[in-house]
Amino acid sequence: MAKPRRGVQFQHRGSNNHNGRRLSISESDGVSEPGSPTGAAMNGKLETSKEEDETPTQSDYEKKKQNFITRAIWTLVMMAAFFTAMFSGHLYIIAIITGIQVMSFKEVIAIANVPSRAKNLRFTRSLNWYFLGTTMYFLYGESVIYYFKHIVLVDKVLLPFATHHRFISFMLYVIGFVFFVGSLQKGHYRFQFTQFAWTHMALYLIVVQAHFVMNNIFEGMIWFFLPASLVITNDIFAYICGIAFGRTQLIKLSPKKTVEGFVGAWICTIFFGYAMTNILMRYKYFICPVNDLGATIFTGLECTPNPVFLPQAYRIPSLITNIPLPGSLHIPSVVHIAPMQFHILVFATFASLIAPFGGFFASGLKRTFKVKDFGESIPGHGGITDRMDCQFIMGFFAFMYYQSFIAVYKASVGDVIQRAIQGLDHDEMMEVVKGLSKHLVNQGVVQEGVLGCLADFGGKKR
Repeated sequence: MAKPRRGVQFQHRGSNNHNGRRLSISESDGVSEPGSPTGAAMNGKLETSKEEDETPTQSDYEKKKQNFITRAIWTLVMMAAFFTAMFSGHLYIIAIITGIQVMSFKEVIAIANVPSRAKNLRFTRSLNWYFLGTTMYFLYGESVIYYFKHIVLVDKVLLPFATHHRFISFMLYVIGFVFFVGSLQKGHYRFQFTQFAWTHMALYLIVVQAHFVMNNIFEGMIWFFLPASLVITNDIFAYICGIAFGRTQLIKLSPKKTVEGFVGAWICTIFFGYAMTNILMRYKYFICPVNDLGATIFTGLECTPNPVFLPQAYRIPSLITNIPLPGSLHIPSVVHIAPMQFHILVFATFASLIAPFGGFFASGLKRTFKVKDFGESIPGHGGITDRMDCQFIMGFFAFMYYQSFIAVYKASVGDVIQRAIQGLDHDEMMEVVKGLSKHLVNQGVVQEGVLGCLADFGGKKR
């Protein structure tokens, strides 16, 4: 057995001196030739690193202060741009919504990190943008044809595109679908199908919902501005109430959200919505549907206001009016309130209790991919999607609620009779009459015996 050697020094990597170990090439050059370029560079690096170490780091307070200033400046910039566009005309707001659609789609697609091995796949990114263009062509075309049919259907060039719009859109999508299937490569199936599904989810959550926001603009600026302002107001008051009264955590996805802030913001949003509605109802520029894309806040719009904006008389039950009050005070038996002032309670409640879950959904999505923000499009605020996560679902709700409970569908009797005579035969006209009669019976307008008379008449005719 070999005897251990004494007095032998082993090399230690953690040693600060060069004794007892061999110098590397760069180290030996630096020591033996201090005047050489290599030695000068090494000395320069050492001096630079020392200066960096001596430079004081920015404190957390200074960082927060700088971030607050940046956020405040860009908030004012965005507000100025928004109000300028809104007062300049509907076309400018539509352009902003279009830009938001594209930027949000880009950000959501980007957070799904593309593996390096998939970067060389053909059509991977191109197909994402192709499907975006196809979807926007279909949705924008539907809106233009619906709201401007009196222009599109009489134009010789636009008529074929309007009458076959849905078929053209479908074929454009099929072309993209065929290209996707043709681009599938062995070993990348999972990634390619994941990207395909991710793209369609982004199209639905962003582009489709933003399409309904754009339709709200065509129905009247109030249906776009009021829901958007309710969401912003709720977010502001949720922050204020959360700081002032917040104690109980609301949801784990957003640890800073509290139940007290959630409820307090709901109450404040209702008051804000009621006050803002009373202001906007006075201006036809906000309540009139778009019939002139060149109109501004100064030129205004002309229309017959929707009955929802006109005050109506509501009789208060005698059980309430008979309540004795001190002095000469009394409860009026009739009050005049515009129906919109009742509808705003629903809008404010949705903006406060449901729309924030769009933000919670976005928070969960970011946590899934371990990113803080969707992007850096807005300094101090993150990406466009970070600011619009609640707006999309709110705009979608506003459209559905408006179409279901507020919109007025008018058609002149002469137009209906003309279309029925020219486009239907006698049997089909009888079906129309029976259908209308059944509707009137269900509404209590006519008696049920009318249906029996029509049935007997139809049987004799046959």
